[in-house]
Amino acid sequence: MDPQAFIRLSIGSLGLRIPGTALDSTKSEIHAFSSPCSCEIRLRGFPVQTTSVPLLSSPEATPDSHSIASSFYLEESDLKALLAPSCFYSTHACLEVAVYTGRKGSHCGVGIKRQQIGTFKLEVGPEWGEGKQVILFNGWIGIGKNKQDTGKPGVELHLRVKADPDPRYVFQYEDVTRLSPQIVQLQGSIKQPIFSCRFGRDRVPQVDPMSNYWSSSADNADLESERRERKGWKVKIHDLSGSAVAAAFMTTPFVPSTGCDWVAKSNPGAWLIVRPDVCRPESWQPWGKLEAWRERGIRDTVCCRFRLMSEGQEGGEILMSEIFINAEKGGEFFIDTDRQMPAAAASPIPSPQSSGDFAALGSVVGGFVMSCRVQGEGKSSKPLVQLAMRHVTCVEDAAIFMALAAAVDLSIEACRPFRRKLKKGSYSL
Repeated sequence: MDPQAFIRLSIGSLGLRIPGTALDSTKSEIHAFSSPCSCEIRLRGFPVQTTSVPLLSSPEATPDSHSIASSFYLEESDLKALLAPSCFYSTHACLEVAVYTGRKGSHCGVGIKRQQIGTFKLEVGPEWGEGKQVILFNGWIGIGKNKQDTGKPGVELHLRVKADPDPRYVFQYEDVTRLSPQIVQLQGSIKQPIFSCRFGRDRVPQVDPMSNYWSSSADNADLESERRERKGWKVKIHDLSGSAVAAAFMTTPFVPSTGCDWVAKSNPGAWLIVRPDVCRPESWQPWGKLEAWRERGIRDTVCCRFRLMSEGQEGGEILMSEIFINAEKGGEFFIDTDRQMPAAAASPIPSPQSSGDFAALGSVVGGFVMSCRVQGEGKSSKPLVQLAMRHVTCVEDAAIFMALAAAVDLSIEACRPFRRKLKKGSYSL
């Protein structure tokens, strides 16, 4: 398998200071920073990212050099677009970090005005894509003037901007998951078959070694049962030789909660993600658990919560991701400790027992692990999956993430309201 080139642009080690002053003096200067400070991190063509910026208690203090506040992931085409001048931009694009004091919005009906302190700019350069780690900026830089005395330095921002190569494998289901499609690896315009996917439901033959895990219904044709619950769904991932190398199946049915017609957080449906047990032929080893439910609002969302199962961790489960996906339009499920650091990752995490077990990423590796883009309910979804190369050392490692992606995709439909009539042209599981 050949990976595609990606760049991880990380911005971290953030901090603010006022040179030559301490926080217990020049109160008029410090008063402007009594409310929380934040920054907007902008890169052309990418969504704006917002994060807090701490005000350091001493001018001599230095922020944590390993902290990551924000990350952008760039493909080769993204970098080319940033480097190319356009009719609107005569020069290369810039990474911008705009620092503010105060918050947007209002409090108790009174509007709060947010004031901009200053902006840091760093022009995009060809060195970003050289395929090696590059420290683009590291240290202090002045971003604001001293309001009392223009002869003294004003506010300074500390940050560290780094570009790292972050190659990924890119896979796509060639058809909707329920139609048992092939899974291909994408490399430019080349599509290489890697896996096949087999979807099933309802009764499971007792000769199936996975039959001890999932539920079954009494009658395959019992459509009335389907209106009350969705259970027994399963997906097996097979390699090119036909061997099953990963699977996902429902362990908790998706049923409407009391007093409503949708799957609620109080009683989520659940999938178990498994891989072959190397010690016991024809047996499976639990790897992860995916729970899903529907959140009602102006725009309904489906929440997918993934936990990694580890025998060495107390309680046996490590929260890795909790993502809300637009129920109508779809969206992206991801595992990325830069974008969403789980609280559980702050506790000690055991080392991985195999190449496919990324349990140590929260405290050792960090960053992007995988992403899966799916369509909304009733739409023809062909999941697109990206995997960080560093978490994949063999084909079997990739297969387990394909099973997780299938479970995420099917959860969108499993969380569909039970009494809703499907639109013309939609399918029903």
